[in-house]
Amino acid sequence: MTDAVVSGGSYAVVKSLQLMPLQFSGDFLEWALFFFILAIVAAAIGAQGVAGISMTVAKWFIIIFVVLAVISLLL
Repeated sequence: MTDAVVSGGSYAVVKSLQLMPLQFSGDFLEWALFFFILAIVAAAIGAQGVAGISMTVAKWFIIIFVVLAVISLLL
């Protein structure tokens, strides 16, 4: 990115973002929360099949999130 494209103080922000190491953003935690809420709503409505599947998906997203968090802390 050139200086002409980015003006003012935003150049420092762009430059600092380019120097940051790769990290996961926590999307797994957001998706897990979404599926957990979906499971609770489905269970309240009485759709046990949807609630069970949503809870399973939420559980796996939490497991993936924890594994990635541990890996990122170790690296």
